[in-house]
Amino acid sequence: MPTLTITQALFDQIVTHARADHPDEACGVVAGPVGEGRPERFVPMLNAARSPTFYEFDSQDLLKLYRDMDDRDEEPVIIYHSHTATEAYPSRTDIAYANEPGAHYVLVSTADSDEAGPFQFRSYQILDGVVTEEDVKVVEAY
Repeated sequence: MPTLTITQALFDQIVTHARADHPDEACGVVAGPVGEGRPERFVPMLNAARSPTFYEFDSQDLLKLYRDMDDRDEEPVIIYHSHTATEAYPSRTDIAYANEPGAHYVLVSTADSDEAGPFQFRSYQILDGVVTEEDVKVVEAY
């Protein structure tokens, strides 16, 4: 089974962002060096849809991010967002919009969560509409 390896610090940043934006969906990217598959740079994004059931990256923010990653020889290693009322599994819309074949798609569900309550953190590969769940391995450092 494929595995996403992520540092505790990045894991915590993604969960904190998901909880902070609740009840709207949070979204963002974790960039890393091209070809290494190692998430390193946390980039929280604004949910332009400002919706509890849908997320959308602002097109200007996304263009800026891709230019920035290009300048740094980075690529999106993780594309994450939260589900605020459902489990951490990609929706039909999530699958349709998944256009980074090399990325890990992380979902955090804050459906049954409060500030310290439980949450789900799950990772998937999405290729040509096929969803494959991955193990998530949290480490202190790479």
